[in-house]
Amino acid sequence: MKILFIASEVTPFSKTGGLGDVAGALPTALAGLGHDVKIVTPRYQDVRNAGQLSPTGQSLVLRFPFGETGGPILSARLSERLEVLFLENEAFYGGRKGFYGDVNGEFQDNPRRFAYLCVGALQAAQRLRFFPDIIHLHDWQTGLVPVALRRGFQGTPLAKAKCVFTIHNLAYQGHFPKRTMDDLGLPWDLFTPEGVEFYDQVNFLKAGLVYSEALTTVSPTYAREIQTAEQGYGLDGLLRRRSHALTGILNGIDAHEWNPQTDSFLPARYGPDDMTGKAVCKRALLERFGLPTEGNAPVFGIVSRLAWQKGVDLLLETLPAALQADLKFVAVGNGEPGLEDGLRALQARFPKQVGVRIGFDPELSHLVEAGADFFLMPSRYEPCGLNQMYSLRYGTVPIVRATGGLVDTVEGGLDGNGILFESFHRSALLAAIRRALSLYADPARLGDFQVRGMGKDFSWAASARKYEALFSSLVAE
Repeated sequence: MKILFIASEVTPFSKTGGLGDVAGALPTALAGLGHDVKIVTPRYQDVRNAGQLSPTGQSLVLRFPFGETGGPILSARLSERLEVLFLENEAFYGGRKGFYGDVNGEFQDNPRRFAYLCVGALQAAQRLRFFPDIIHLHDWQTGLVPVALRRGFQGTPLAKAKCVFTIHNLAYQGHFPKRTMDDLGLPWDLFTPEGVEFYDQVNFLKAGLVYSEALTTVSPTYAREIQTAEQGYGLDGLLRRRSHALTGILNGIDAHEWNPQTDSFLPARYGPDDMTGKAVCKRALLERFGLPTEGNAPVFGIVSRLAWQKGVDLLLETLPAALQADLKFVAVGNGEPGLEDGLRALQARFPKQVGVRIGFDPELSHLVEAGADFFLMPSRYEPCGLNQMYSLRYGTVPIVRATGGLVDTVEGGLDGNGILFESFHRSALLAAIRRALSLYADPARLGDFQVRGMGKDFSWAASARKYEALFSSLVAE
């Protein structure tokens, strides 16, 4: 099959969260299965690995009611069957920090920026004569693709493509004022409750849900949760009506990058048969954060986007009581200023127990996964989550709230590989931390948890096969 991926971020070039990881790893796995895959993504100003980009000799000039805009198409060839295409547009992607917004909030021209991605991706495929069987779309930034395909590319070789739309996080929908219809040249017959209209606004994500042939999301449990009023964010009725087209496929992880036996970021490697390197990593982790290395206190860690969804506020509410015990806590991440400040204040209050690094730091993120004894994920909701899978692979016991993909990957109980808690409440998280302390006090039982976790296979191979089967069923229709 020929598969066109369209995503607003793609690891290793751009990333704010799990979307970037998926858009980098799943195409790689599908190319490894023999499919011809191209990814289209913006060429942001601060795209990493920019030295890999080369000209294709093709450019875009798109005409919208707001004006004419365009730019070159660049390429990074990752393998014989996998190529990443970058849409360069100085007005939309150059000259600014951040992919979706900055300290002042969301960029006001986001509707135009991502309409350009949607239409530009289709035109780029046409220019390069890549006519896909499947177009795989990711989150609201790509929601207008099936609309553009139906309204602007009928009678072209692109028209045969089937659209698969993946929901990575239903809470982010791309709501914009209805004047966006005229600004982008969207036909007003689409502005109905059955189309792109949502409480008198344009909803980009809803466009993807309505007009794509198939829908997926990133874990089986999350696929069920988003069909409820509690987690449907106003779209649960639509998702229930389209439940026959909705599949939950658990995300995988890059098993080559996240492997404690080969990880180049670590000061010592280890595996389930020899865990001695983990102690070396723990000492190095404490040293990196300037925390005391003497004693045998357990280390709890997080690597996270600091956001309301992730339950960081619950952590800040709970940790002062937990830190009365002999434990240490380290955090790596950035996000909401209030949560960043809360972590800094916690560090100032407990300087010998708490270490904080605000920012994105891949090397330190790997060291946290390897050096911590427990990994905290008290999410309000979690479509899939990747860090709990990294933790299991590194023999770091995850402590997670029982929601979304966390339920699908972490096994609680006496013979499990992690610790789950149900209620989003300080008392429930504190009880889970105390269960972790009890587990840590029993090294043999802790070792069993670690080995069971390290034995789980979360590689992309199984997930890619499920996507391959879904794509094949659509092509056969």
